[in-house]
Amino acid sequence: MKRAQPIETRQLLHSEPPIFEQGSPGRSGASLPPLDVPAVDPVAHFGALARAADPELAEVSEVEVTRHFTRLSRWNYAIDIGLYPLGSCTMKYNPKVNERVARWPGFAGLHPAQPPSSLQGALALMWSLERLLCEIGGFARATLQPAAGAHGELAGLMMIRAYHQDRGRHPTQVLIPDSAHGTNPASCTLNGFTTVPLKTGADGLLDLDALRAAANGETAALMITNPSTLGLFEERIAEIAEVVHRAGGLVYMDGANLNALLGKVRPGTTGVDVMHINLHKTFTTPHGGGGPGSGPVGVVAALEPFLPTPTIEKEGTSYRIEYARPKSVGRLRSFFGNFGMHVRAYTYIREMGGEGLTRATEMAVLNANYLRARLQGAFPLAYDRPSMHEVVFTDKRLKKETGVQTLDVAKRLMDYGYHPPTIYFPLPAVTGGAGALMIEPTETETPETLDAFADALLSIVEEAVENPQLVKDAPHQTAIGRLDETLAARKPRLRWTKQSST
Repeated sequence: MKRAQPIETRQLLHSEPPIFEQGSPGRSGASLPPLDVPAVDPVAHFGALARAADPELAEVSEVEVTRHFTRLSRWNYAIDIGLYPLGSCTMKYNPKVNERVARWPGFAGLHPAQPPSSLQGALALMWSLERLLCEIGGFARATLQPAAGAHGELAGLMMIRAYHQDRGRHPTQVLIPDSAHGTNPASCTLNGFTTVPLKTGADGLLDLDALRAAANGETAALMITNPSTLGLFEERIAEIAEVVHRAGGLVYMDGANLNALLGKVRPGTTGVDVMHINLHKTFTTPHGGGGPGSGPVGVVAALEPFLPTPTIEKEGTSYRIEYARPKSVGRLRSFFGNFGMHVRAYTYIREMGGEGLTRATEMAVLNANYLRARLQGAFPLAYDRPSMHEVVFTDKRLKKETGVQTLDVAKRLMDYGYHPPTIYFPLPAVTGGAGALMIEPTETETPETLDAFADALLSIVEEAVENPQLVKDAPHQTAIGRLDETLAARKPRLRWTKQSST
């Protein structure tokens, strides 16, 4: 193997202070006419709630503002720059055709308060997207309102609670495996449920005996992530659903990892009753700061009456907005959700078609297993089972032999030009003092990119053997070296004040 080499990543980067520490009193980048309305005393109107007369805005010129934010943008890492191997996050490339369609004036120029008669194209797209997502997931209906995956969890649990109450039941517990996504317990708490954790078995899958012992008349639902955060498929999902249903509960599936199942498994046909779908993870709408997000929720027929309102209904060749849903959990989002994300996801699905979506899943799983094969000699697997869309390694061997651990590897990867993968997660893989590296290459990366990334990780292992301190002190090539993350967590600087700038 030709040893990979760190790359020069400094370029011409500036050490950029906060915008409030630039400029000088009285400096401005705007030319405004004199105020032509009477002055108002805020205190007279709002009392103690009135803001101070001085808004304490940064006083900078236009060129200072432009250069400040342009310089900051050059510090960003993005999927359009290179591989983003974060596990659990599915940071895949966003096709530019999606962006082009979302910017069509007929979509971008709409206002959601227009009369439905003037929104027929947008309503048709949302209705069609709902049908496509239901076909892909195996559900009867879906809501496009939720603004993110966690918002989808909240919506799903609200419908589950309404379902039980409609039947005169008030179960209080939700079962959550420790391999599920970390936002699940918060969604339960917001819905008034208590969580019952379930342990992962030695094989990395949900322990069925633990599930049987925990499921009872107080079980409102099971929230399961499949494939789990361990990158493994819960192959006994139908049996799991049967246990929960027998106890009177429903099965909520966290669909964040649906990109590993397209064209292979329809969760709604395996016993899953509710599932949210992260459009940014599976259907290539922007993720994170490039969002906003979107987390549609699919449901089986028994839960259809409780869908958030409004729903979009088709009558003949026209579409209408339906508010009269007496059992609905109500509105969860202003207007119809993040419509721009709906356009992007719909474009992607229509562009790919059924065969293309299935092929995307096959490539996502293949890419993860390719990295698994290339790296497992240097990084032991958390669970030695075939991976789905992501693979979880540990630093057990490296830490024992060299003292170099997960965080050091992640920092050294920056010198090779890569964003680090997810580290110290998922929790079941972090046992006995081991650190985890969770890698998801997605289907959009080429074999050449995967080889270069694997070569970088293997080179770091060689460096750790030859010169451990080199890795422990990384990064070396970035504009800013290793930060004191403990200090940043304990003493974060969350707000600017005049005192903090001196």
